[in-house]
Amino acid sequence: MLIKKADSIKSSEITDKKFYLNRRFFLRGAALAASTVATGLLYRQFAVPSAEPPAEVEKIAGVQPSQSAGSNASEGLTPRGDITNYNNFYEFSTSKTSVAERARNFITRPWTISVEGLANKPRTFDLDGLLKVAPPEERIYRLRCVEGWSMVIPWIGFSLAKLLNEVEPLSSAKYVAFQTLYDPKRMRNQRSNDLKWPYVEGLRMDEALHPLTILATGLYGETLPPQNGAPVRLVVPWKYGFKSIKSIVKINLVADEPPATWNVAAPSEYGFYSNVNPKVAHPRWSQARERRIGEWGTRPTLPFNGYGEEVAHLYQGMDLRKYF
Repeated sequence: MLIKKADSIKSSEITDKKFYLNRRFFLRGAALAASTVATGLLYRQFAVPSAEPPAEVEKIAGVQPSQSAGSNASEGLTPRGDITNYNNFYEFSTSKTSVAERARNFITRPWTISVEGLANKPRTFDLDGLLKVAPPEERIYRLRCVEGWSMVIPWIGFSLAKLLNEVEPLSSAKYVAFQTLYDPKRMRNQRSNDLKWPYVEGLRMDEALHPLTILATGLYGETLPPQNGAPVRLVVPWKYGFKSIKSIVKINLVADEPPATWNVAAPSEYGFYSNVNPKVAHPRWSQARERRIGEWGTRPTLPFNGYGEEVAHLYQGMDLRKYF
């Protein structure tokens, strides 16, 4: 290997930083994609479902039956141990089978969520106040990851629309922006440059107000474990999982399309809308099929993750290959 001193290198020979970072991002993404080819085998080999939930997980009282037409009660649920031991949560780790252990001691009380921006009554909710916004419901939703795996999860939560109604959005509010907690002492992978922190996401206002869009505070009748986004996360079942931002601390009503972390990191790969669309391939892999965690083989990916009857009208007239 030939090593040159910095003062002997011509400026024309130096790789532009943006291309270097993009190459690093591509290689990391390629490794992640390759790892999902045998998701079932790798998951079963490395994930160790916990026999008992951690001490901080509690039963949720007064859960109501789902009133959502999109609830998938007829589908087989993904086992709790699988849901809580195979997680995408980069704030703790980029390894799906390491998140649960690294998030184990994450404390979620006290916790506040500010709802601000273009609203008549902006306010900050503590966790107890948030949980009083609406009775908790069980919503059984499919979760489809952009990397090709999926789950069926019995979430506990309530419609985001009920929280937004508490602050009375102005007519000028066209989008809803979300932000995850930024605390590198507690979320240690935020010390890395894997993504730009804090994690942010956004929805169009009509998407946010859709009855299928929920704020989840639990699963399987218990409070959310840290690795699943405790104490509160967004769930938008017709979009890829990365749109369902975790550990939310801020919701901002805005007039213009807000930034979204993965869209900022790689706009050619992750669109703002991120609707599940098997006809639009990710640049490095197909989205036409998926692997349900806990099952062998693959199955066809459904448009809008199977929720097209409820949500397709939101995108009438839009080119979903352009607005992906």
